Amino acid sequence: MTAPFAWPARIYWEDTDAGGVVYYANYLKFMERARTEWLRSIGIEQAELATTQGLLFAVVHVEATYRRPARYDDLLQVTCGISEHTRTSVTFVQSIFRGTVGAELLLSGTIRLACLDVASFRPRPIPDFLLKEMQS
Repeated sequence: MTAPFAWPARIYWEDTDAGGVVYYANYLKFMERARTEWLRSIGIEQAELATTQGLLFAVVHVEATYRRPARYDDLLQVTCGISEHTRTSVTFVQSIFRGTVGAELLLSGTIRLACLDVASFRPRPIPDFLLKEMQS
């Protein structure tokens, strides 16, 4: 597995439900943003991949274990790292911590993304240059 990347997220009123805790689906948004920011940090822009390479990534499987609730104004650290890949997919392990990485674990999960052709939405191989960048 690659070393995890961490992205900070602050909890706002709009992220919470009637009980004052983060609505469960919003954790998936935080995880998506962390993966996007990780790609940016290694010089990969998803819009550019779509226009120049004709590829995109789509979530095909999610597993999440919710351990503790996040609440309004919490500062979270959302991590992501690659645990494995195949010719056409990549699996991330992700965690969400309150405060700092390694502190209070709120959620852990895995997300598998498929590499798809923009025009047909059919699976296609992840280009070698992209795998190399993602594993560096």
